[in-house]
Amino acid sequence: MVRLIGVDLPRNKRIAYALTYIHGIGITSARKIIELAEISPETRTDDLTTEQTIALRDQLESFDLNLEGDLRRFNGLNIKRLNEINCHRGKRHRNNLPVRGQRTRTNARSRRGSKKTVTGKKK
Repeated sequence: MVRLIGVDLPRNKRIAYALTYIHGIGITSARKIIELAEISPETRTDDLTTEQTIALRDQLESFDLNLEGDLRRFNGLNIKRLNEINCHRGKRHRNNLPVRGQRTRTNARSRRGSKKTVTGKKK
């Protein structure tokens, strides 16, 4: 099992897709990292040699990105700042509602949670 930046990469996946399990790395940056480390894109995580693993680790450290804990902390502080200044987006975060202007009368189920059925009023 390959472990990079505190993340266990999944076994038997192509290395480009396995790198996307690291928070902050998408498929485009994963392909760039693989190219810079001179690893074949067809390589699977089980087939990596120790030299290739070391090359990947060096590329991740030299790549100018916030990854894993630093990125999560950065995003959390941004949300905390929005909450503290009491802006519209901060209020939406606080109430677990969609932040970017989506409708909530219908939809928004993943953000608001499952339906809470309200019984009809009897006459």
